[in-house]
Formats: sequence, C-alpha cells, structure tokens
Amino acid sequence: MTKSAVAPVVSDFANEVSQRLERLSALAADGGLEAAIGIMTRAIEAGAVIQAFGTGHSEAFAMEIAGRAGGLIPTNKITLRDLVLRGSLPVDALGGSSLERNPDIVANLWEISPIQPGDVFVIASNSGVNGAIVGLALLAKDRGHDVIAVTSLQHTAEVRPKHPSGRRLSEVADVVIDNLAPYGDATLALPGGVAVGSVSSITSAFIAQLLTIGVAERMRADGHEPPLYLSANIPGGDEHNHALEKKYEGRIRRGT
Repeated sequence: MTKSAVAPVVSDFANEVSQRLERLSALAADGGLEAAIGIMTRAIEAGAVIQAFGTGHSEAFAMEIAGRAGGLIPTNKITLRDLVLRGSLPVDALGGSSLERNPDIVANLWEISPIQPGDVFVIASNSGVNGAIVGLALLAKDRGHDVIAVTSLQHTAEVRPKHPSGRRLSEVADVVIDNLAPYGDATLALPGGVAVGSVSSITSAFIAQLLTIGVAERMRADGHEPPLYLSANIPGGDEHNHALEKKYEGRIRRGT
C-alpha cells in the first residue's frame, strides 16, 4: 500500500480516537468523573488501596492505574496470572479466554490478593460480561467495597451476560464510566464486513490518567500530599518510590 493510500486511513483512525478523547475531556471538565474521583480519594486518604483489575487487553487499564510513573502509589493490580503465580492453577490454564469467562475462580483470586477493608475496586472490561469480571465485582460488593467500572456501554448492551447472575459489570458497579468504544471495539469498516482500529485500550488509558490526575488534585485541595510515583529512570526515583511503597508494605504488589 502506498503512502497516499495509507494516509486517509490514518486520518480516519486519528479522528475516531481524537473525538472520543475530546468527549472524555469534556466529561471530566463538566464533573462527570467526580463520583469516581471522590470514592478513590476518600479511600486513599483513609489509608486504603485502589485494587485494579482487568483481563485480556483490559489488563492494560490496570497497569495504567497501578505502578507507573506519575501514578498513585497505594494501588494494586490483580491479574489472572496470580492464580498460577500465587495459587495452584497450572500455567496452561492461562491459555485462551476460558479463565476470564469462568466465574468460579474469583473466590480463589480474592483469597490470594492483598485486599483489606476500605479498598476500592476499579474494574475495566470492554464487554463487561465475562464471568471473572462480573464475579469479582459481585464479590467486592458483597464484602462491602465500592466498585468503579470502565466499560463500553454500547458493546455491553448488545451482548448477553456470561455470569450465572445474568448481570453485567455496569449493572453491579457503584460508578460506571463509558470508555466510548463501539460494539466490537474496532472503528474502521473494511470490505467484507471486518473492521480495524480498536480504541478501548486508548480511551481506557486516558480515563485512568484522568482519574489519577483528579485524585491528586483533590488530595492537594484537601491538604494532603498525593503519594505519586516518580519515574525509576530519573535520579532519586527509586529512593522516592521505595520510601512511599514501604508505607503500604504487604498491601501492594509490583513486578507481575
């Protein structure tokens, strides 16, 4: 494909992304994220931790929330790999999508995760219907935790829930943030009925950063210094980060 042939496609995708980011920016400016920011801020100011969870590509959202430069230190990423690394499942259990669709694994996942009372769950899933996603959200609610969901409201409304409860993530969470991804995630239709140019990872990462910024600003307004990571690749970064991480020793995990 020649450069001139590629250019319109690139422009089309850039437009699909930018118009969604503009909508999310407007939502944040109008206070549309304040409910989530308030829940997260109050939890951190009370000494609690933000528990981030996502499966498949939505794990990228959890990585934006937990353990990155410019991010909040009292954050923990829960992953399906934990069931192998810290649980009893074999490595081959991670193959395919069967594990993320299995609601029966969430009790074990909860047991091996460093969850304490007062922690807040931020759960991302584009479809919002898989068993593990909905199951963990239900378990969190049952045990008294606030749940914030990041999901595609368009997609989740058009697919059948896979959890035995018949519920979607958006129907369980206390606060729901629409990632604005279309049904099927991809935005650019190609001949033959297929599409390319998925956007949920981009918009969800943007949402994660808006939440982090909002919490940091709210904490400063409340007279608290927000516990934020410095890049480990700048002088003094490791020392700064390790000192703050020590305050949450045993409650946050890094490196997996």
